[in-house]
Amino acid sequence: MKKLSIYILSLTMITGAFAQKLDRSKVPAPAPAPKINLNQPATFTLPNGLKVFVVENHKLPKVAFSLSLDVDPVLEGDMKGYVDITGQLLERGTTNRTKQQLDEEIDFIGATLSTSANGVYASSLKKHQAKILEILSDVVLNSDFKQEELDKLKKQTISGIASSKDDPDAIAANVRSVLVYGKKHPYGEITTEETVENVTLEACKNYYKTYFRPNVSYLAVVGDVSVKEIQPLIEKYFASWEKSDVPVNKYKMPTAPKQTEVAFVHKEGASQSVINITYPVNLKKSNPDVVKTRILNSILGGSATARLFMNLREKHGYTYGAYSTLSADELVGYFNANAKVRNDVTDSALTQFMVELNRIADEKVSAEELQGMKNYASGIFAYTLQDPQTIARFAIETEKYKLPADYYATYMEQIAAVTIDDVKEMAEKYITPNNAIILVVGNKKIADKLVEFDANQKINYYDIYGNDYVEALKPAPEGVTAETVMNKYIEAKYGVAKGKALDKKLKKIKDITVRMDATIQGQSINVTRYQKAPNKFANAITMGTMVVQKQAFNGTIGKSSGMQGSKDITGDDLEDLKLSSIMFLDAKYADHGITYELLGIEPINGEDAYKMIQTKPNGDTETEWFNVASGLKVKSMSVQENDEMPEPITVISELSDYKEVNGIMFAHKTKQSFGPQTLDMTVTAIEINTKLGDEVFE
Repeated sequence: MKKLSIYILSLTMITGAFAQKLDRSKVPAPAPAPKINLNQPATFTLPNGLKVFVVENHKLPKVAFSLSLDVDPVLEGDMKGYVDITGQLLERGTTNRTKQQLDEEIDFIGATLSTSANGVYASSLKKHQAKILEILSDVVLNSDFKQEELDKLKKQTISGIASSKDDPDAIAANVRSVLVYGKKHPYGEITTEETVENVTLEACKNYYKTYFRPNVSYLAVVGDVSVKEIQPLIEKYFASWEKSDVPVNKYKMPTAPKQTEVAFVHKEGASQSVINITYPVNLKKSNPDVVKTRILNSILGGSATARLFMNLREKHGYTYGAYSTLSADELVGYFNANAKVRNDVTDSALTQFMVELNRIADEKVSAEELQGMKNYASGIFAYTLQDPQTIARFAIETEKYKLPADYYATYMEQIAAVTIDDVKEMAEKYITPNNAIILVVGNKKIADKLVEFDANQKINYYDIYGNDYVEALKPAPEGVTAETVMNKYIEAKYGVAKGKALDKKLKKIKDITVRMDATIQGQSINVTRYQKAPNKFANAITMGTMVVQKQAFNGTIGKSSGMQGSKDITGDDLEDLKLSSIMFLDAKYADHGITYELLGIEPINGEDAYKMIQTKPNGDTETEWFNVASGLKVKSMSVQENDEMPEPITVISELSDYKEVNGIMFAHKTKQSFGPQTLDMTVTAIEINTKLGDEVFE
């Protein structure tokens, strides 16, 4: 019998309803689900236990090798992150090749190779299959970890962590992991700057030697190959890989809370709340409920046509999108419903989340809704079959999770068999909003509105790592006011107290140029800031000789130019630029309608700082922190938005390494974060009174 093609498979989902004359008063009966005749991969096992799956696909002269490990996750403790770093070290050189040699050989044959803690992937043209397989085996069998490569990876990892510390989504992911799984479960461990600093070369070597073993590995070969030609090559390059006993790690099953709990993480200046309603579920990959739960989640929150999306976005306009996930896992699965909503509708959004989570369990779904999602799921499954890698993945998962031999061949039949009662049964079993953690990352000003959702009528506060949070803000000493803080700052920065002597000093400075080297996402750029009395300003970001972006104000007109063209700055943006272009504005803030409010004292980088709210004449606010001991500004934070951004962005600047130049203290290091991005700037030169021409500001 001929195999069922993807084209025919797709047609079966749309032609059944037209086989007979349509009766539009009835929902058409679905066509019988086809049983798929999957291309079963050829398999063989080496004496050392390596299981190999070969999927022939001769459409293109390419071949891909994917090696994956079947090992239990480990508790990494105070070196959390070392397992992922081990995976990255694999491609940094072997006992036979340096990293440079490895890169050059792969590039020379136009191949690709990537490594992770879970395995290695490589692909090339068919004519280079022996070469890339030899390189792959060298990486797997003979990786040679070097301290200098570890140090580079640690630095890169720490830089990425620093960027994510102000990202509400990353914060939510971290805290959710801790609250759902607990800190003593591998899924509940969080990688921090401290844990990465603790990573040792020995720990990475031990993981590699312990877990990269053939008897717990699967090798998928997909492409223009046959078993006859590829088996001898695999035996040649992998037969010497020594098998060994690999630890089996068992962990206590996390449980959902007995009652609904509200957890809150304060994000300074947040204009949105990141909502997650979550809890662990005991749902393994081999559980017969899995297919039914996928249909259930598709109806609830799996797409932009699901109930959560249609309610919270389309009906109420609270968010750009609301979704849910019900995930199976061999250790422990989880449920999570999530959305990002405006601060003022956080409680309303939670109400609608609860409406939908309860409704899916209390009421039966309609036949039309169920059939639509079943059709969608079948279509997605059929589409994935076009990729030969899918066939290999199915074979490995069948082996790995001990699935029935015909699990994927009958997958569409399993989808078709899901009934309305099945969906309700799964919802009653797995959708339990009364035993959930409601996690919100946002501005604590709205936290009190969420008390009603907690079974015990209280809010549990956490820091960005899931630790119990204690309010850090304390009152300022008696006699300290916003004015005294600003006076101390002005004297600390300019070396002269506010008054005529300061005015005289500042009048002598006609222009200032600050040059900085900066990095963002590993890319080096240059930032140059120009100011000229009384109110001309320019800021240029360059990469080599290329101007990435320039913003300028000539005292009257503001312009922005760069890689995307040039445009005038107008409206509120121009008014902001006019104000910020005034030289030494911080010493003249009161003259320009800027006011300050002192909130109290809180630690910044381990030192006490006065926390102040700055309010501009147009009502815009910015939070600023001034070191109690030195008086200098150490941090600022503002929420910015414009028509080109889908949502507001919180911009945080951390100022450090103050040095005196011409009698004024300048911060020589600035770390500016905006969303998930971080810009690290270091001052290389400060030039004063260089007679800047007006053309700089055009």
